[in-house]
This record gives sequence, structure tokens and C-alpha cells, in this order.
Amino acid sequence: MVVEILSAVAVAGGAWLATSLRVVKQYERGLIFRFGRVRATIREPGLALLVPFADRIQKVNMQIITMPIPAQDGITRDNVSVRVDAVVYFKVIDPVLAAINVQDYRSAVGQVAQTSLRSIIGKSELDDLLSNRERLNEGLELMIDSPALDWGIHIDRVEIKDVALPESMKRSMSRQAEAERERRARVISADGELQASYKLSQAAATMADTPAAMQLRLLETVVQVSAEKNSTLVLPFPVELLRFLDANTPRASTPAAAPPAPAVPDPALAVPDAAEANGQVAPVPREPDDADLRT
Repeated sequence: MVVEILSAVAVAGGAWLATSLRVVKQYERGLIFRFGRVRATIREPGLALLVPFADRIQKVNMQIITMPIPAQDGITRDNVSVRVDAVVYFKVIDPVLAAINVQDYRSAVGQVAQTSLRSIIGKSELDDLLSNRERLNEGLELMIDSPALDWGIHIDRVEIKDVALPESMKRSMSRQAEAERERRARVISADGELQASYKLSQAAATMADTPAAMQLRLLETVVQVSAEKNSTLVLPFPVELLRFLDANTPRASTPAAAPPAPAVPDPALAVPDAAEANGQVAPVPREPDDADLRT
């Protein structure tokens, strides 16, 4: 009989311990509800002893929770349709407020994050969404953290992950970037031409003072062209070298006398070639007399 009583007491004690002891993990905090009212004392990690049939324990996770914010469609202040998604990091700092003031703090934080993200999209311009995300992240964090403090929630950080643009806007931005790059290339090329012109003007001034420098530069050019093993070599002949050679060429003091022109013989005094060749004198023609005229 005594053994049975002791056995019953042991069984009852084991059941009482089973219903009274709870284990709170390191990253959790335990809230004790006694007859429906929360106790001010928060149970730390370890074993928690409860009053059977009177106490109920609710464990609250104190770890940082990562919650993605679904992509939200909106129109920026400069009338561009975008689709933005983000991620929010938060944690519970007051387990009592998180359990009492809000039914589901995860869902509440998610809804506030979506609403705040839409508001940020409408207040910002496209350039800010693409290049100035740090400031937008800070503003979005403040907008979510303001109501979350009453729930015992602390927003650790908020980051915008991606900004999706329409295809037409992407093409426009691509053309704009291409035009900007081309403008920079032209400016750099023009600047290089300006600097080269300064250097070439200085080189031309030096060569004008020293004419031999032009010949040396010409020989250097020939050496550079011949190093490429070309079959045809076009050698430019500078005008300055022609002027140099013309200025240093000796000239005669007086021009040479022209030979005298040959004399034209008189036809009346001409002598036949055959008589002159035989050494004979040609007869003198006589005047005709009256007899010859009558005949």
C-alpha cells in the first residue's frame, strides 16, 4: 500500500515537473502569462519554472530578422514608371510590446515597409533612385522605424535592392550615355590637337632658326619608314632645302657675249660657184645695141 502511494506521488511529481519546466534558448526571451496577465519579469535563457494550470509562456525571438519587401510599382517625381524592391533588417528590443501591442509584428513591419517604399518612390527622382541610394535608404529606414518603435521593434537597416526600368527608358539612357562618351572623346581629342599644335609650332620655330634641323628630321623620317621594309619609298623634298641650295649656289659676274649674226650677201655681187671654184673671172654683161634690137 505504501509502495503504491509512493509510486503515485512520484508519478504526480513527474507530471508536475513536466508541466512546470520550460527551456528558454539563448536567442529567446520568455513572457509569463498568469491567468491571462503578463508578468513584468521576463524569463532569461535557461530553465523556467511555471505554476501548473496557471502560467503560460510565450517565447519571443530576439534575433535580427531579414524580410524582403515585394517589388512595388510607382511613378517617380519626374514621371518615370519604375519597379523597386528592397530588404529590411529588424529585431525585437522589447518582448512585452512586441507581444502585446501588435498581433503579428512580422506582418505589420512588412506592410509598413511596402507603404514607405511606395512613398519614397513618389518623392524621389530617377537619378536619385539610381545613384543616391544611401540617402534614400536612410529616409526609408526612418519612415519604417517611426511606427515600429511602439511595437518594440528596432529597424536595423533598409536597403533598396533593384530598380527595374521600362525598355524604352533603358534605350534612352543608353543613347544619352553614348552621346556623353562621344562628347568626352571629342573634347579629349581636340585638347590633344591643341597641345600638339603648340609643340609643332615650337618645333617649327626651332627648325626655322636652324635649317640643318629640317634635314636631320628628314633623315630620321627616312630611317623610320625604311624600318618597315616597304618596297616603295616616297622621299619628300622640302622647299626650305631648295632655298638653302639656291642661296649657296655661286653665280657668274657678267653674262657671256652672243655670237655675231651672219652677213647676208648682195645678189648683184654674187659670183657663180663654178667660176669661182675654177679660178676664172665671169664675163661682164654688155649693153644691147641697135642692131640687136632690130633683129
